[in-house]
Amino acid sequence: MRRPLDDLSINGFKSIRSLKDFKLNQLNLLVGANGAGKSNFVSFFRMLRAMSEEGLATFVTENGGADGFFFGGPKHTPEIEAHLKFGQNEYRFTLAPTASVKLMVKEEAVLYTGGDGWKRYAGGGTESQLKQWKEKRSNWGSHYGPEHYVYEAVSSWLVYHFHDTSATAGMRRDHSVRNWRELQPDASNIAAFLLRLKTRNPECFEQIREAVQIIAPFFDDFLLEPETQGDNEVVRLEWRQKGSSYPFQPWQLSDGTIRFICLATALLQPSPPSTIVIDEPELGLHPFALDVLAGLMRDASERTQLIVSTQSPALLNHFDPSEVIVVDREAGASRFRRLDAESLSEWLRDFALGDLWQKNVFDGGPVHE
Repeated sequence: MRRPLDDLSINGFKSIRSLKDFKLNQLNLLVGANGAGKSNFVSFFRMLRAMSEEGLATFVTENGGADGFFFGGPKHTPEIEAHLKFGQNEYRFTLAPTASVKLMVKEEAVLYTGGDGWKRYAGGGTESQLKQWKEKRSNWGSHYGPEHYVYEAVSSWLVYHFHDTSATAGMRRDHSVRNWRELQPDASNIAAFLLRLKTRNPECFEQIREAVQIIAPFFDDFLLEPETQGDNEVVRLEWRQKGSSYPFQPWQLSDGTIRFICLATALLQPSPPSTIVIDEPELGLHPFALDVLAGLMRDASERTQLIVSTQSPALLNHFDPSEVIVVDREAGASRFRRLDAESLSEWLRDFALGDLWQKNVFDGGPVHE
């Protein structure tokens, strides 16, 4: 079983100068002002997923080069350090800059609590060795070292941001029916993923369809009919409205509706990863749709760990203080703290949590430094 992330320490990554032994729950909502560091926290999870698949060098190149990954730049912060705990298994690593504006994995180690101590891998390369060591242990007939559990957890992480709903967005275009194994971060394979669910997991497919009908009562069903294009079969997100057999095209869905389809699919997928991260799920959604989304998030957190970055007080109203992480800036660095229910108990008798955020009762707004 893939283990969620229990505890996290980060030093020197982007705006996160120091985050030590920070506990993560099954459901975690990040709130804070623009520029506080929520996106950098999300970016850390993207980087780890890339590292697990030996894609760190590509990730660094696609995100502007190594210098921007260090708090205050590499001259101010010469190394990035991280320590992650998954139950009895732990993983730590150190990244350093290279002359070619890449990141070097200077140190990497895993630990099983109660075992023989930290097992270190040889450093100096531009990619993590976690996957290699996991595969080596498998070849040796040993599948249950800490490498296995850490790799299985991190490599399953999915980080979603459905902000691009333009006419050329992948979610509105044709794509291969073979691209179904996991819902892509931008939902660019949404039709293929839904088609697979329809044929292999119709109960889950029906749950998604019903969720969409709640926020878009005119919606009847998806029309997922593969077409042959050359040597490939493709599919697009066609749909039908109630009382009509006319096939509507994906570009005829409103931005909010197609985003909700993607969110519902991510949260209701039958075999979720150990951790799902969603950045700004509230974009373009009607307040009623936010109510439905909150319920889906609550239900999903019983099957997977959720980390959600949001700017929506209306969404925040549906959650408990212990599920909320406030991100502030202090002396140019991000500060993370979980809300304390007891300290807010009197306020919560008269106000919802989102209202308290708007009133700046627990900060999370712009700060003059």
